[in-house]
Amino acid sequence: MPVDHLLPSLFSREEMLKELGLSSIEDLFSDIPEKVRKEFNIGNGKSEYEVLRELRALARMNKCALDMPVFLGGGLKIHYVPSAVIEIISRSEFYTSYTPYQPEISQGMLQALFEYQSLMADLTGMEVVNASMYDSATALGEAARMAYSINRRKKIVIPKHINWEKKSVLENYIKGLNMEIVEVPYDPEKGILDEECLKDAVDEDTAAVYVEYPNFFGIINENVRTASDIAKEKKALLIIGVDPIALGVLKPPSDFDADIVVGEGGTLGNPPGFGGPLLGIFATKRKYVMKMPGRLIGMGEDAEGKRAFLMVLQAREQHIRRYKATSNICTNEALCAVASAVYLSLLGKHGLRRLAKLNIYKAKKLMRLIDSLEGFKAPYFKGYHFNEFTVLSEVDPHVIHEGLLSRGVHGGLILAEEFPELYRVTLYATTEVHSDEDYEKLISALREVYESVQAGKI
Repeated sequence: MPVDHLLPSLFSREEMLKELGLSSIEDLFSDIPEKVRKEFNIGNGKSEYEVLRELRALARMNKCALDMPVFLGGGLKIHYVPSAVIEIISRSEFYTSYTPYQPEISQGMLQALFEYQSLMADLTGMEVVNASMYDSATALGEAARMAYSINRRKKIVIPKHINWEKKSVLENYIKGLNMEIVEVPYDPEKGILDEECLKDAVDEDTAAVYVEYPNFFGIINENVRTASDIAKEKKALLIIGVDPIALGVLKPPSDFDADIVVGEGGTLGNPPGFGGPLLGIFATKRKYVMKMPGRLIGMGEDAEGKRAFLMVLQAREQHIRRYKATSNICTNEALCAVASAVYLSLLGKHGLRRLAKLNIYKAKKLMRLIDSLEGFKAPYFKGYHFNEFTVLSEVDPHVIHEGLLSRGVHGGLILAEEFPELYRVTLYATTEVHSDEDYEKLISALREVYESVQAGKI
C-alpha cells in the first residue's frame, strides 16, 4: 500500500526549511560541534511489515521462561498468572486509567484499589495499606525516610544479606537525610541474622531495624521476634520485608509488632517482564498514617448518601507545600495493584495457603534431588526454607552456569560477586510452575556438567 502521503515530500520539506529560515537539513544541527558529531549507517527506511519481520528475528535470539526452565533466585520468581487476571485488567476502564483525581468518574478504579488495600491489610495484619509503591526496593527507601520523620534518628540497621540492588536504592533514598546504614552479618551456619551483632548494632540513634521474612537466602527467619524485641527495647521502629505468597502460611508481620511492612507484590498476578513493572507493598500502623508516603483510598458517602470511594490521603509534594511533603513519589503502580487484587480474589484465603505450601514442597523436593548429586550440597544453610535455597558446589558456579545454559536450563544466582565468602554458593528458586520434567532436566544437566569437569572436558 502506498505510504508516500504519510511522509514529508521534497516540496513540503523545502517549504518547511524556508519557513524556518534555513537552507538545508544540515542547518538544523548547526549548534552541535563538529567534533562530537557521528555518522550513523542505519540504511534506508523500511516498511512497517519489514520492521516487524526484523524485530521477530531478533526476538527469536532470546530465550525466556517459556523456552527453558528458570531456577534463578534472588529476585522475582516466576508464578503462574491465571488468564482471568489478564482478561480483567485489560478492560479499558482499568488499563487506561491513570490517577483517579475525579472520584465522580473513577469509582470503578477507586473501588479496585480500595479492595487491593483491604486484601493487603488482611494479608499483613496491618491497619493501613497505601495504594502501592514502585517496587520493594523503593518501598524500603520510603520506609527508612518515614522512620526518620517519625523519630528523627539517623541510623537504619539492615541485614548484610539483602539484595545488593535493594541496598543501593536504599542508600540513594536516605542520602539527602544524611542517614547511616549499619549492616548486621549473618550466622555462617544458619544464614539468618546474628543476634549478638544485632544487639550491638541497635542503639538510641537507630531509627529502624529492617528484617526480611523470608530472607534473601530463602530462609524463614526464626529470630524475627528477637529482632523485634531488640528494636523495641531501643524504641526503634521495626520494618519487615515480606514475600506476600509466603504469608499464606506464615504468621503476619503484625504478630511481631511490625511498624512498617514492605514487600514485592509483583509476584501476585503480575508476570516478570525484564524487571518491571513491579508493585511495592507498603503497610503501617494507623498512628503513623500521616507520615505514610503515597496515596490512600477510602470509602465514604456522596452527597446523596450513597457509598463512594475517593482518595483520602495524598501526602506528596504535588498536593501540599514541598517542605511539608512526606515523600517525593509522584505516582503508583495502580494497574499492577489491581492485578494483585484480582489474583488474590481468585485464589482466596485457602487457595493462597495451598499455593504457599506447594512452593515449600517444591523447594524441599528440589533440594533433596540436588543434594543427592555428587559434588553438590543443598541447602548450604540449615533452616526452614520457602521457595529459595542455597547450593554449594565443588565446581566453579560460573562453569556450572554456562554448562546449564548450553543444555537449555537457567540455573541459580551466583553469589560470589556480592558475597565473596560464598564463592561456590548459588541461590536457586522454584515455584508451582516447575514440573517433574523440569527438575529432571536440571538434575541431568548438573550431573553432566560435573562429570565433564571431572573428566577434564570443560
